[in-house]
This record gives sequence, C-alpha cells and structure tokens, in this order.
Amino acid sequence: MTTRNLDAAAAEAFAERMVGVLNDGAIALMTSIGHRTGLFDAMADMPPATSEGIAGASGLDERYVREWLGAMVVGGVVEHDPESDTYRLPPEHAASLTRDAAPDNVAAFMQYIPLLGSVEDRIVGCFREGGGVPYADFPRFQEVMAEDSGQTVLPALIDHILPLVPGLTARLERGIEVLDVGCGSGRALNLMARAFPNSFFTGYDLSEEGIARAREEAERDGSSNVRFEVRDASKLGETARYDLITTFDAIHDQAKPAAVLEGIANALEPEGVYLMQDIAGSSHVHNNLDHPLGPFLYTVSTMHCMTVSLAQDGDGLGTMWGEEKAQEMLREAGFANIEVKHLPHDVQNSYYVSTKN
Repeated sequence: MTTRNLDAAAAEAFAERMVGVLNDGAIALMTSIGHRTGLFDAMADMPPATSEGIAGASGLDERYVREWLGAMVVGGVVEHDPESDTYRLPPEHAASLTRDAAPDNVAAFMQYIPLLGSVEDRIVGCFREGGGVPYADFPRFQEVMAEDSGQTVLPALIDHILPLVPGLTARLERGIEVLDVGCGSGRALNLMARAFPNSFFTGYDLSEEGIARAREEAERDGSSNVRFEVRDASKLGETARYDLITTFDAIHDQAKPAAVLEGIANALEPEGVYLMQDIAGSSHVHNNLDHPLGPFLYTVSTMHCMTVSLAQDGDGLGTMWGEEKAQEMLREAGFANIEVKHLPHDVQNSYYVSTKN
C-alpha cells in the first residue's frame, strides 16, 4: 500500500473510531469495577457527594474511588460539579447500571471484558499453535454466567420462555420429568423446581463448581424434586426418559455438540419436547453486520466458547453458529419439527422448540 492510494478522509475517520474504541474499552473495564464494588448501587441512592462520601458509603478506599470517578466523569457516565467537588450518578444512567435495574443492568455484562482479557496470552498462543483454553483457566466464569442468566433467563423463564411451548406450563403443574443439559449453576432448574413441585428435575453439567453451587441452592430452597450430577453431556446414554429437555445457552460451546443433540433426542419420550435457548444470529457473517451485539458475540466466541471446545479436542462450533446451522444439526440429531421463536425483549437469544414427531 502507498500513500497515493490512501483515502485520507477515510483513514482519519477510522483512526478516530479506533480512539473511540480504546476509550470505550477502558470505560467497559471501569464499569465492571463499578458493578463489582457496588459503587453504582451506592451512588444511585445518594445526592451529589464528594469522593470521600461515596467511598464511605461504599466501604471502599477513597483514593481508588476518586480515580474511578475521574474515568466515569470524562467517560460521560457520572456528572461532576467542580465548584462543590461533588459527583452524581443520573437516574437515567442508573437505569442501566445498578442491580435494582435488572434485567436492564448492562454493567453486569461488562464483567466479561476483564474476564476474557485474563486469558489473552493463552488465546494468542492458540492463534499460533492451535488448541484451546480450558474452562479451568477462566476465573469467575461460573459466577458471571450465573449473574448473566439471573438477568436474562430467570426473569422471563416462567412467564415468557416456557409458554413458548403450547400447553407446557399445565403439564409441568401436573407433573413431568425434566432434564436440563449444561445446567451450569442450576439457577433455571432450581427456579422451575420451586415453581412446579409436582414435576421432577435433573441437571447435568461438566463443571464441578457449577454443580456444587446448584446443589447448595437446592438445599437452601429445601427442594426434594431436583437433583444435579457432574456429567459429560456428550455421553447421556439415556433412552425415552424425559418429557422435557432444556438447554440454556449451552450447546454452542460443547466439545461434541452433535453428540449432545443426538443424546437429547434419544433421551426424550416419543412425544417429548426439546426447548433450546441459544445465541440469536446467522451462520453467515455478512448477515450479522447489523446485529446489535455482533462484535461482542464474536469476541466471546473467540475467547471463550470456541476455545473451551477446542481445548477438549472438540468441534469449536462457536457462539455464532447461527440459526441455519442450528436447525441443520437439530434435523440431523433426529428432530422432525423445529420452530424458531423470539421474545420481543431479548435480542440476544433464539428459542428452538423441537419434537421428534
């Protein structure tokens, strides 16, 4: 390339965009800190206050709080009055940044940025040598995923997600056998167990940490109609047992997703239903140009979902496997009827309702 072929205006515009990306990336990191430390939650209930007052209300070190506030002010998140040297979190901003704002709390999702950044060196090595980064190398992953599902799946599960399957709620109330594959920390399954005491629920996940959290919650709830087991989802080995099988954001990062889907089909009763929530998007990158979360989801795929699969010598399907590939794999697994549904409030996920007959 020579400067004679360079569109100077386009080059300058792109450079400005990259500077914006740099600043926004920094704000994402600081937003994660504001969430984890509870600073946003404390400031939402406070009148304009000094850094000392905010630190005191949050139980944090004032010097760090003051520097964090500087980033939030120049980033347009927090307002600052230089005459009184006070800071204020506008209620319009708090509506996207506090725990009370869930499921609209975007700050919770900012935790993925430092979480993924913590394995950057390993990912760079994978670019050069292949292979993958295992689940064990992702600190706090189960904790962040549990908070994620707590904002996306749990609030909508009973009133919006389960009713996507006609008549399912009534069947759960009467009593059926349910399996959740890749249950993680078990929050969705424990919620269903509480809501439908006549049904029995089983959760499988490869993560010992996740299963331990799930069992602890079930014990706190006093639920006797749910059990959790550490198990490889690609080796279910069950036949015609369950009336309903669910997966929530779990298939795309499996080592052997085709084997998991085939095992799910085999484990269903002949008239059973498989309800799969997975990432909304197309299998073709050009169809995702206008996806509101496209850059984030491809990044999550590169630095987590794809790599954890490859670390197990898996297929590396990736987060953005897309609806076209998902339907193809469901048909190959033995599902004859597949409906793809969407919820108005959820731009991130597609919901697949599949039966064998």
